[in-house]
Amino acid sequence: MSGRGKGPLAGVRVLDLTSVLMGPYATQIFADLGAEVIKVESPQGDTTRFIPPGPDHSRGAMFLNVNRGKRSIVMDLKQPAAREALLRLAKDADVFIHSMRSAAIGRLGLDYAALAAANPRIVYANLYGFSRNGPYRDYPAYDDIVQAASGIVDLQAKLSGGQPTYAATVIADKVAGLTGAYSVIAALYAREKTGRGQEIEVPMFETLVSFAMVEHLCGSLFVPPQGPPEYPRATSEARRPYKTSDGQIGVMIYNDRHWQNFFDALGNPEWSRDPMFENMRSRSQNIGTVLAKVAEVMETRTTAEWVELFRKAQIPATPIATLTDLLHDPHLEEIGFWDQRETAMGTIRFPGIPTAFSDTPGAIGDPGPALAGDSVAVLRDAGFAEDEIRTLLDTGAVQQDEGVEG
Repeated sequence: MSGRGKGPLAGVRVLDLTSVLMGPYATQIFADLGAEVIKVESPQGDTTRFIPPGPDHSRGAMFLNVNRGKRSIVMDLKQPAAREALLRLAKDADVFIHSMRSAAIGRLGLDYAALAAANPRIVYANLYGFSRNGPYRDYPAYDDIVQAASGIVDLQAKLSGGQPTYAATVIADKVAGLTGAYSVIAALYAREKTGRGQEIEVPMFETLVSFAMVEHLCGSLFVPPQGPPEYPRATSEARRPYKTSDGQIGVMIYNDRHWQNFFDALGNPEWSRDPMFENMRSRSQNIGTVLAKVAEVMETRTTAEWVELFRKAQIPATPIATLTDLLHDPHLEEIGFWDQRETAMGTIRFPGIPTAFSDTPGAIGDPGPALAGDSVAVLRDAGFAEDEIRTLLDTGAVQQDEGVEG
């Protein structure tokens, strides 16, 4: 497999019992960075397999992307033989990661105590909706639910005339996935110093509340509060791409130097001497009025004229790009961001690894695996005898893709 054995996580083995997007995104990062990721699926398979479009009914585009570089083994973990086989796999694993609710993983007999008994060095990561220590522990959670519960939907409403909306990306899944990834890597680093594994909990709800409150806790950081939990610049209805005379543009006139350069480029008009533009504090206190005045001025020139002016003035600005534009973006093309290759499923294009390592660069692996495509190979690599493998297959405790030779 083209991504394994390279990168800073080369030599790390991950047992991945996650599905949908949060957990698979975390383990995709591990695979990109060189870890061996064994995706343990139920006989039904990860539900994202069946989201079109895709080259066949069980490998849609999102699945192929977020599960790249992994191997798939199908285990019916309700069978004791499958559970025992998984615990044998865990003896040589560095990481065990799942995205089931706490009660569900406990019913399977695969909680941290069981895995630590098999391998005291294992890093065990729980990724789920709500912390198991609170009253929401048994609530089901998906991205939309966590966006609604964490304040993200309410924040979106402030920018859409009071109409609650979801962010147009699965932000809860991806932020929690990133949090899971760095938490596991931190635990692996701690293990190198102590020799001991540990258990990690990454709940989506708490992760998104923490994420939203980085800037929005604001005046409520203080007790008693000095203001509401809201960062006014981010929630101002005037905070939106500016309309130009022929289109729209994204502009961030932020610090004092930016504002002075902006006014100098405009010839320092009379309104630029208004005290509310004087410094960060006065601008923040009048942010709606400030942004509205800029919006009025922006309509006087074309997008191209503004981009040229802002680039000369060293003010952050860019035309509004569509997702289609990004597929042909000159910067992304020049740095080789898009990983395009020929596969058995045709030409595939992956987004590249955004981070760069000077000594141990990662590599993108093959598209997401066929369901149960690697079951027998995974067991053989773990030292299972041929008669043991045959028994597991015959009983259905483990399943193998019929299109793959055993």
